[in-house]
Amino acid sequence: MNDQIKPQPGILDIALYEGGKAHVAGVSNVVKLSSNENPFGPSDKAKDAFLRSVHALHRYPVTDHADLRAAIAEVHKLDAARIICGAGSDEIITFLCQAYAGPRDEVVFTEHGFLMYRISSLAVGATPVEVQERERTADVDAILAACNRRTKLVFIANPNNPTGTMVSAAEIARLADGLPPQALLVLDGAYAEYEEGYDGGAALVDARQNVVMTRTFSKVYGLGGLRIGWGYGPQHVIDVLNRIRGPFNLSTTQLDAAEAAVRDQDFVAKCRNENTRMRSWLANALAELGVPSDTSMANFILARFANQEEAEACDAFLQGQGLIVRRVAGYKLPHCLRITIGDESSCRQVAHAVAQFKGVK
Repeated sequence: MNDQIKPQPGILDIALYEGGKAHVAGVSNVVKLSSNENPFGPSDKAKDAFLRSVHALHRYPVTDHADLRAAIAEVHKLDAARIICGAGSDEIITFLCQAYAGPRDEVVFTEHGFLMYRISSLAVGATPVEVQERERTADVDAILAACNRRTKLVFIANPNNPTGTMVSAAEIARLADGLPPQALLVLDGAYAEYEEGYDGGAALVDARQNVVMTRTFSKVYGLGGLRIGWGYGPQHVIDVLNRIRGPFNLSTTQLDAAEAAVRDQDFVAKCRNENTRMRSWLANALAELGVPSDTSMANFILARFANQEEAEACDAFLQGQGLIVRRVAGYKLPHCLRITIGDESSCRQVAHAVAQFKGVK
């Protein structure tokens, strides 16, 4: 080991991100409910666009993402000039930290927030500041109390992962209005499509100069394997982010599939409706078994057990049945399991398996 070659401060403090488990040793035909993926996959229109893109694989992609930004703007009634596209919303989060935070700066997020907020903060040498939630829901007063002259970014996912809880638009507006003048509020809307009529915070972005929204094609659009996301913000923020964005950060395949996906809102509505139906059914079924969960506005529920031991034992039992869910001790919720809402068959399998685990006939 060379003691003279060292990474930037903060990088060695990063705990590696672990994605949802996909395999169980000795078990075939598993049902993966650990990564909040759309059980129906992408729309046929997105798949067709993906296949057509093979004919242009020898060409460099466009650098301005104009057609995808125009499609997003048309569907969501936004200003295309204030949209930026990235390799998943993760990359937009990385851009924001690179552009606005660094050593001696602070980045604020809640205790059960997305793990990439901490990782991206540490990667640029900033200090992550974790704020307690109230009943697994972001507490605006606690967030504001944690802010000071060093605060540069405040991240809040709405709905939140892994809790599924939401903060009202009025509370988010109060948060934005109460931030110190040098701070940006970032609204992570990865699961926004699962709440009908919710704009992910777009109206707040349009009304203020200190709010940015991030979105993804990985959830309801079923394109997690392609890594496509986007952000919407004030012009002064988007202009800065585009200065550090790689010119070819999205391939032609990504751009074409995402454009077709966002234009297929009938498919989005179908997936949202089915998710709402089965989410309610599964939450009620588990509650009757003594496994409660908060009202979720996303495509998963956070099942709460008596303690960590019971949660881990139930997880092991489910794996033995070929059902893979997500332990969330890394999110400071060791007594919980996050369960993706799959299709009807997989939801019924989960409920049946938990009943077996609980000894309920």
